[in-house]
Formats: sequence, structure tokens, C-alpha cells
Amino acid sequence: MTVHTVPTQPIAGQKPGTSGLRKKTPVFMQPHYLENFVQAIWNGTGGAEGKTYVLGGDGRYFGDRAAQVILRMAAASGAKKVIVGQNALLSTPAASHLIRLRGADGGIIMSASHNPGGPTEDFGVKYNVANGGPAPEPVTEKIFEATKALTEYRILDAQDADLSTPGTRILGGMEIEVVDPVADYADLMRSIFDFDKIRALFADGFRIRFDAMHAVTGPYAKAILEGELGAPAGSVVNAVPSPDFGGGHPDPNPIWAKDLMDAMFGADAPDFGAASDGDGDRNMIVGRDCYVTPSDSLAVLAANATLVPAYAGGLKGVARSMPTSRALDRVAESLGLACYETPTGWKFFGNLLDAGKATLCGEESAGTGSDHVREKDGLWAVLFWLNLLAERRQPVAGIMADHWAKYGRNYYSRHDYEAVDAAAAGELVAALRGKLGSLPGRSAAGLRIEAADEFAYDDPVDGSRSEGQGLRIMTEGGGRIVLRLSGTGTEGATLRVYLERVETDPARMQDDPQEALAGVIAAAEEIAGIRARTGRTAPDVIT
Repeated sequence: MTVHTVPTQPIAGQKPGTSGLRKKTPVFMQPHYLENFVQAIWNGTGGAEGKTYVLGGDGRYFGDRAAQVILRMAAASGAKKVIVGQNALLSTPAASHLIRLRGADGGIIMSASHNPGGPTEDFGVKYNVANGGPAPEPVTEKIFEATKALTEYRILDAQDADLSTPGTRILGGMEIEVVDPVADYADLMRSIFDFDKIRALFADGFRIRFDAMHAVTGPYAKAILEGELGAPAGSVVNAVPSPDFGGGHPDPNPIWAKDLMDAMFGADAPDFGAASDGDGDRNMIVGRDCYVTPSDSLAVLAANATLVPAYAGGLKGVARSMPTSRALDRVAESLGLACYETPTGWKFFGNLLDAGKATLCGEESAGTGSDHVREKDGLWAVLFWLNLLAERRQPVAGIMADHWAKYGRNYYSRHDYEAVDAAAAGELVAALRGKLGSLPGRSAAGLRIEAADEFAYDDPVDGSRSEGQGLRIMTEGGGRIVLRLSGTGTEGATLRVYLERVETDPARMQDDPQEALAGVIAAAEEIAGIRARTGRTAPDVIT
């Protein structure tokens, strides 16, 4: 086996974001593109010599080929060992756990999360650090700087490593350990939840429908929900990971998981429904005739945490991303818990979790997690709900009604305008930013504006400051409008508009969040001029 040193030159645009580097699959398949970025990971993190890494992904198109390239490059750069999920599959939370469990120096996750996969769709590469979490900004900046200075990369000339069965192989001087992608993760879940009570729930006839969306969580859900907990066979649907996610969009929300929503609002609905995304870190929770927003789900989990064995002693604190509704804040205040508001991106939770300041955290974009790993975790959230349902023996709708009666209801919705012209989206945000200072005291669509700012975050652990994290407009009665540009897409810009209103009187609570938010939606349009600036008359996705 020969190590080749391949001359190359920097490729523009290889700046990793919150979720790594995401591009269209044909971009990653260009000569040198993947290789350059992997070499930049090694160069930007002090080299691979003598290090141990975890490698896996969500099974999307090109992942099998990318895994072989990464292995040959790790071997060529002197890595000691790479722990790989069987067939290069690992959910993102399982990868995070494996990094922590094995004391690895870091890991590479091949995924574009909830984005579509396939020959013309999306691919991504993300580097996670030794705590199991996404690389923080100082590390991603070093990787980006390395991409701009590359003159060569190193790769081993070798046959493909066999990743089809667990066991140990040697590639050059590097050990490859192929592991069952589910086993260690399942052990972790057993240590957190009361599996006996969940088994008893299913034994009593409780029915679940879990839509794995042809993505990586399928094998995990089959093994744990059906295999271990006794959910009826067939409870997990779309369970086989597919390179193009069955031609679908593996984003667990009411739009892309429509079949699940139809089933849960149908005549013979199961008791509980759930879905997860491409790489298994997101979740959607649905009861019979009851959709639970991610923000409400986070609040309910915090309010009921002591029903779960791992959290029976109480929570150290809770955290949410800034765009996430303030339903969690109301629970934290009632329980006397510290509640942290962070920028979007799981890496910001990592410092709080490592420092023992928070136990539960979550984002409105279907991401929920705890200190058991350093990523959000879709199946963990589903098992949490099942554990509390097994304890409370109420339907999901009953749990939500009780929660709103006690804490009030934060009506909440996210309106996504996808693939908007990037220049137009940037101009919209810049124009709104320019008038934030003049908004307080004014009214829009009949709502008085109490405050307006651009969110900045001072990390309470390391003192770092992150600015430009989203525009916030606060209205009377606990209402909020938040606008930000998302970095998870691969074409154009995605404008996200987050809308919130609080109702504390049970007699005035409405069933339809869009109706309850009508005034806030009108105010957002009047303030930001979304239609005039983007040409869009309605959002592409409403969740």
C-alpha cells in the first residue's frame, strides 16, 4: 500500500457552518473536493497522527464512497484507529455517544441532516470534537483557514475496506473497527429510561406509528421499539435507510411527514405518532388528533422530567435556542430552574452541558436533547415521551391540555420562505435591522411593539460573544416576531420567520395556532415587507 501525496489548490466556498459543510452531492463528487475538505479537517485540528476517530453517516447517496476516501486519508495521515458504523451507518446522536464512550479524539459525520439526498440532492461532512458535539466556531474557523492554504493532500492507495460486518481490519498501519451502529446507543437508552414500564404500556394495547422516513433511525427504532419494547410489528414504517430517502424529504414536520399526520388524525389513529429525520437527531411528536410543536414538546419534557429515571433527581437547568418559543421559560420559572437562551446551533448547548449548567435543551426546529450526548437526539425524545405516557397513562392531548392549563399556551409557528433570492433576503434583513431602534412604541397591525433588537449571546462558560444571531421584535402580551436567515440549505436563502403569542386564560385558548397568531403574522408582514421584498405571497412551509 502506497501513500500518495496529491498536489491540489484551495477550492472556494469550503466554509463549514453550524452543521458542517453542506453542498449539492455533485459538488462533493468533483475531483479533490471531498479530499480537500478532509485534509483541511486534519490540518485545522493539529493533524491526524496517532488519533482515534469515529466515522459514520445517514446512508445518503455518496456516503459509502466518501467513507472509503476518509478512511484512506486517515490512514495516510497516521491515524491510529477509526471506529466505523457497519455499512458506514451511524445516527448523529449515536456517533456523539460513541465518541464519548470510546474517548475518541473526534468524529466525522457524513450527513446533510434533514435535507433531501440523492445524486442531485444534498451531501454534507461535519466534524465533531472530543466531547461528542459539533466543532465550535474557533475550530470550524481553523478548518476554513486550512481550506484556503492547501497545496496537497495525502491518501492511501488501497482496496476498499470491508464495512459490511462487525470486526477489526487493518488499513495501512491503521486499525478499523466496524461496530454494530445500534448496540451502544441502545445500552445508553436502557440506562436513561424505564424500559419495563414502556413494555407494560405496549403490553396493554398501546399503539404507536414511528415514521423513520427511509432514514438512519429506522434500524434503531426497529431494534428498540419493536425488538426490545414490544411495540407491534409494523409500528416502525419506512424503516430501511435509502440513499435518496425513498425519494422524499427526511424532515419530520407536518408537511413532509404528511402520511403520519393523516394517520394520526384519521379514524383509527394510533395512540402516539413520531418521526425522525435523515441523520436521526430531530423528532416530531404527534398524539391522536394532537400535533405537539417542538417548542411545546421541550417544555413538556422539562415539566415531567422527574418521571424518567435518569432525571428523577431534578434538572440542573434548561436551555433553548433564541427562536424557540418561550414555553420552556414558563416551566423553568415555575420550577426555579436556570433557563438559558442561546443562538441556533447545538454547539452552543455543549458548553452549558459540559459545565453542568443545563440538563435538557432544545431548538424549535425539531431538535431536543439532554446531557446524555452532545447532539440533539430524535429517538431519545420519542422514548422520553413514551416513558412519561407510561407513567401518566393519559393521551397526548390530555397531557397538553393539562400543561397549558398550568403554564399557559405559547402559540407558535415558523414560516419558511425557501430558496429565496439571496440578495433580496439579505436586503430585507438589512432594512429591518436598520429600523429596529425606531420600532419600540409603534404599532403594527394593531399590536404595540415593546422592544426590538438583534440577538447577541455572551457565553456564561467561556465568555465568548456571538453577534448577529437574529432580529427580535417583542409585542405587547408576550408576543414575539423573530427573523433570521438559515444556513442549512444549499441553494438561495431560507428566510425563517418565527411567530409567538401567549394565552394564559384557558377559556380563550384556540385550537388553530395560525388563527391565534393572525395578528402577529399581519404585524410581521407590515414590519418586514416580506411580500414586496421577496415576491412571495406565502411561506413554502408552515410548521
